[in-house]
Amino acid sequence: MDNRKVDFELEDGACFPGKTYVDELLKPVFKDQRDYLFDAMFMIHRAHTTMLKEQKIIKDVEAKQILDGVNQVAKMERNLLNYMPEYEDLFFLVEAEVAKLIGHDLAGKMHIAKSRNDMGEAMYRIVIRDHMLDLLDILRKLGQSLVAQAEDHVHTIMPAHTHTQPAQPTTFGHYLLAISDNLSRDVDRLWQAYHTVNRSPMGAAAITTTGFPISRERMVELLGFDDIMENSYDAIGTGDYLIETALTLVSVMTNMGRWIQELLRMASNEVGLLKVSDAYVQVSSIMPQKRNPVSLEHSRALASSAVGEGLSVIQMIHNTPYGDIVDTEDDLQPHLYNGFHKANRVTKLLTAVITTMKFNKERALKQAKTNMITITELADVLARDYDVPFRKAHQISSLVSKKANERKKELYELRISEVNKWIGDVQLSEEDWKNICDPSKFIERRSVTGGPNPQVVEHMVQKRKLRWKELGEKVETYSTQIESVKEDLRNL
Repeated sequence: MDNRKVDFELEDGACFPGKTYVDELLKPVFKDQRDYLFDAMFMIHRAHTTMLKEQKIIKDVEAKQILDGVNQVAKMERNLLNYMPEYEDLFFLVEAEVAKLIGHDLAGKMHIAKSRNDMGEAMYRIVIRDHMLDLLDILRKLGQSLVAQAEDHVHTIMPAHTHTQPAQPTTFGHYLLAISDNLSRDVDRLWQAYHTVNRSPMGAAAITTTGFPISRERMVELLGFDDIMENSYDAIGTGDYLIETALTLVSVMTNMGRWIQELLRMASNEVGLLKVSDAYVQVSSIMPQKRNPVSLEHSRALASSAVGEGLSVIQMIHNTPYGDIVDTEDDLQPHLYNGFHKANRVTKLLTAVITTMKFNKERALKQAKTNMITITELADVLARDYDVPFRKAHQISSLVSKKANERKKELYELRISEVNKWIGDVQLSEEDWKNICDPSKFIERRSVTGGPNPQVVEHMVQKRKLRWKELGEKVETYSTQIESVKEDLRNL
């Protein structure tokens, strides 16, 4: 026999579990189960025992003894729990601790018609739904902060950009509402994912249900799920709730990362539109003049990291067989939990920054008067008020902007006489030209649905206020229902 193998097995072991397996898998998995799944596990033990009693599968007195034992073990200081070689994981440790109190035969009865498979899937769903509700509430606060700032800046003119270049005048309020709406759609996606997650796999057992007359529907009620995962194979084999959760997390953080980048651009000295509160900037160790908006930089980095956690979930599920597999279990779940944790941090940071930031109205207005960004109004005025075919009007506008650029002048610096000379057949009035050059007039005329006109924006603000208020009420309702379920189970 190869001496290297003999020597290795003498140190690592030749039967399950080998030392390497313990150190690199069982111990880390046990810690994750202890830290993330402890409460959910006891919820399921209580609910399942109650259902077994109601279905007359176990006696009332047996159910009481089991619940007493479960409740006693649930009081353990979880942080003191560590992996022990006689127990493969937290599941078996808890069963053993309950058995010490009520006996092995009775402790074993609480696992009638229950498997680590359906129990594990249910635990994951319970934990993920809590993370979702937490994030939804934090996103609600961010949305409200965005709308509050938008309301303060309904009249604050600034340049809008396309392809990173100055494009047309808008308002900071209009811009912030765009971000709020983007965030609102991510909230909708998160709710959809929540309802995909919040379905009970309990009663699927290993994968084909059980011969005992259980009530899977009762487990839905006891655990606060929306519905049942009806097909037992699907209940155990699916990973789509994990995929949908991960992709929603990726969407929230990717979208957020885009406008974090925009806020950083606005906060640069060169742009000079946004001032982050002193509470969220750091100074340079060597350059005393610096105000580094590191809160936004950290937010951008954390958002990217959260995206990475979500994509790790997708990669771990990709090309795996449809069924009970470890790929979707202990090694994968912490990626989701960590992703939500990072998303919470990002959202809280941004809420603080946005609530307290200041916007330089004067500088923004000055920028909105440069780069000829009102020139499209010339084409509109010619087509609307002077009966010039729109394509020709556009060509005239292009010519005027080219001539102004050659002279290194802004539109408002041009005399109406030279503008009319370039136009040719049509002669603009001086008043029309003045209004064409005025970004406030440009914005005022964009009064169609969704435009930057202050009255239109104010109307959108009121609708968004209601939208975020309703989200808060919805989250509170769902959170209260889940907390009531937890309390009811604790009192069994």
